[in-house]
Amino acid sequence: MFGILLLTLRELTAKKITLGLFLMSTLIWVLLSFALNLDIVDGTLAGLRIFGQEAQESGNNPLGDTSLLKFVVGAQTAVAGASYWIGILLALFATAPLINNMLERGRIDLLLSKPISRPKLLLSHVLGVLLVVFLLATYLMGMIWLVMSIKSGVWHTQFLSAIVMVMLMFAVMYSIVLLLGVTTQSTALSLIVTYGLIFCSIIFAAKDQLAMQINPPWRQVYLGLYHALPNFAEVTKTVVQLAGGETVETWYPLFSSLLFGAVVYALAFFQFNRKDF
Repeated sequence: MFGILLLTLRELTAKKITLGLFLMSTLIWVLLSFALNLDIVDGTLAGLRIFGQEAQESGNNPLGDTSLLKFVVGAQTAVAGASYWIGILLALFATAPLINNMLERGRIDLLLSKPISRPKLLLSHVLGVLLVVFLLATYLMGMIWLVMSIKSGVWHTQFLSAIVMVMLMFAVMYSIVLLLGVTTQSTALSLIVTYGLIFCSIIFAAKDQLAMQINPPWRQVYLGLYHALPNFAEVTKTVVQLAGGETVETWYPLFSSLLFGAVVYALAFFQFNRKDF
């Protein structure tokens, strides 16, 4: 099992897309470290310069009544929200072909000839994917947090909880890629369906406004889909609230999404175990 996990890690690190994500992450935090300059006087934010330019607002005080802590937390929650969306979309795109590569004739025959059960083989693949995405997410968000903390002197550790949320929701969405990969061996279809569900989650996130506008028979269908499918967009609010150190209003979107992911993973493992390669 450990050997299969290492094989998945080696394949991911050898892919140029994964290397590109690493280089982009490095570029982002390096640019941030050079671009962001905070003028702090007696523990308060007195000035802000981005690429050497003073931040300007319409009032006399360019920063208004923004405190240093408020500025840092606000910037970090924005980073958490952006990392959640952009990071997961890019990670899905980078990792989606892996399952189909593993299932190619000849390669899957060789893997199945090893003394390892099919569930352990697929589990090793999933763990390898999750480990690489976790390392990339921790590297990017950890370095951004470190740069902002050193420059501001504000060590807002709640921001790091966003890494856990990114990983949980990536795992949920990757379950769809895995199931469709095992079933159809089509990377394009896997990505289309996964991205389609993410788009649908934007519509479901507005259920409080939309549900009452839909006629009763279809309203139940709409609400049923809301509860059954992953609430990717709605979890964004949870990510931002956690990263900002606020009280989370509701955990339901996350828990229902995790339940969806668990069911889809069970289906993927069942399909992989019974498939005739």
